[in-house]
Amino acid sequence: IVTDNDEERPFSRDQRSWIYASAKRENNYFGFGSDNAFETATNYPILKHATFPHPEAPKEVVGKWNALPCAKVLGAPRDRRHAFRPASVVNISAMSFGSLSSAAVRALNHGAHLCGCLHNTGEGGISPYHLNGGDLIWQIGTGYFGARNDHGGFDLAMFKDRIAEAPVRAIEIKLSQGAKPGHGGILPGVKVTEEIAKIRGVKPGVDCISPPGHTAFKDADGLLDFVELLAEESGLPVGIKSAVGEIEFWHDLAGLMEDGKRGVDFITIDGGEGGTGAAPLAFADHVALPFRLGFARVFPIFARLGLDQRIVFIGSGRLGLAENALIAFALGCDTINLAREAMLSIGCIQAQRCHTDQCPTGVATQNQWLVRGLHPSTKAVRLANYVSTMRHELRVLSEAAGQPHPACLSTEQLELLEEGERSRSLREVYGYEPGWGHPGGKALEAIEAIMTGRRDPGPMRPEPAAS
Repeated sequence: IVTDNDEERPFSRDQRSWIYASAKRENNYFGFGSDNAFETATNYPILKHATFPHPEAPKEVVGKWNALPCAKVLGAPRDRRHAFRPASVVNISAMSFGSLSSAAVRALNHGAHLCGCLHNTGEGGISPYHLNGGDLIWQIGTGYFGARNDHGGFDLAMFKDRIAEAPVRAIEIKLSQGAKPGHGGILPGVKVTEEIAKIRGVKPGVDCISPPGHTAFKDADGLLDFVELLAEESGLPVGIKSAVGEIEFWHDLAGLMEDGKRGVDFITIDGGEGGTGAAPLAFADHVALPFRLGFARVFPIFARLGLDQRIVFIGSGRLGLAENALIAFALGCDTINLAREAMLSIGCIQAQRCHTDQCPTGVATQNQWLVRGLHPSTKAVRLANYVSTMRHELRVLSEAAGQPHPACLSTEQLELLEEGERSRSLREVYGYEPGWGHPGGKALEAIEAIMTGRRDPGPMRPEPAAS
């Protein structure tokens, strides 16, 4: 009644309506044309369609759940024993059990199993609710939950034991997250139940603090030693997640990786507009660069050294809308992670009460009276429907631009309107060089062959479920 379709934040009414309809497999089209003000818009993305679009991918390639695999093989450049091609370019971002309810985590993980995407555990450790069929990326934060000794440090033996027990496909070392970088994390004591305390190795009823920094390493050199240790002990691809602030770290990291002796397998860049269960207002509003700016500062550092093809780049921070995701892919992302959009698909109503333990829909609370309102089996299907729809949107938009896969988009194929009267390509805005931002060589040939049905991609766990 009092706001238009595009005013509300962080997700507008139109955006939420599209996610809800997609999750329920209802009509997610909009009638009568756009109600956005093109003539006054700033930083408004426009995809430049091709006069002759790319042929639609065969039905046997995309299947029931609109399969859209990653263009790169995660871990292959460094010969990790368990390297694999992620079966989905759209995956579930880091959200811990504790921040989310047991029912929500169950729904997300089983939904990931249904549609064949990966589920990031968040830094709170691997809970029983993460074991509902979906394959995992285990996030290890500064608290080392799940692999934590009595003094709060990292325990390698516990790490190896947990890897043996759960379907972990990759390890993500969390340096920071967009909503509260440099601050660490906090799970309010009201959410720290006996069960959560046992999983994390902390005291129940007491605020669970993730320190601002790691104790297992202190600089980029130590980080790479830690990465190689985990990769050698587990055989899994190992990467990092970080928001973008000071840039010297990224130059140091790229320089240390240039000789090829050590290196991360993937880099997840989280935008400052990313979500969180709880953060100080100033951190949420004013610390860390927003995704596009942050990613476009980090990626060229690796591209100039020829390292970009050896790394899988992952983006997060309000990328669960097709137009935002397309920009991420054009800038160099190989996959994207979705958090709040995934929450919306399983019932979140953007009440913004995550930090109070009073989430009315049972998504972000440990209050069992509220949690019982979330039915995991039903919501799992809705999550799968939403991810499937996102992959469909990304594919058909890419085909409209003449490309078989979103990773093939170049920075020349998208423009940003400036007050409706001028526009500049992403290449001009972010200073990219020709060829940056999409896979090259054999990776490009492989993904084109996969999407046109000329090549079997081989085993890609997690595979889409039959039903």
